[in-house]
Amino acid sequence: MAKSKKQEELEQQVGELTQDLQRTRADFENYRKRVEQEKEMARGSGRAGAIMKLLPIVDNIERAIAHLPEELKGNTWAISVVNLQKNLSKSLGDMGVERIEAGTGTAFDPDLHDAIQFDEGAEGEHEVIAEELQPGYKVDGIVMRPSMVKVTRQ
Repeated sequence: MAKSKKQEELEQQVGELTQDLQRTRADFENYRKRVEQEKEMARGSGRAGAIMKLLPIVDNIERAIAHLPEELKGNTWAISVVNLQKNLSKSLGDMGVERIEAGTGTAFDPDLHDAIQFDEGAEGEHEVIAEELQPGYKVDGIVMRPSMVKVTRQ
């Protein structure tokens, strides 16, 4: 039985509409995924901004602890400041923040360390860290702030 011209036109329209619907569904799915990615990036950016604002506070607390007078070592207030620093470090760690290794003798890595002083008189083949002047941090493996270091040769 031959299809009438009207039936063929209707089948063609149904086919075109079906393709349009499939494209619309695919476009919507891509849109939904893109919006989710943008939300995640915004959350990550906000978290990174908050962490960057906390790092100077961490630095100041650590400097205060490093210069704690000997006569205050057992003082309850001083112990509270030390505990504050430990709690803050733990909280930052829970947020994916890790301190960049920059101890004396560590190999200098320009991706992780910012050399702000260099021992010109030093001799040797390898550049190593002589002193960490300001700690650096990574968040989820991405450098947020490089360590400021003094570099020497070994």
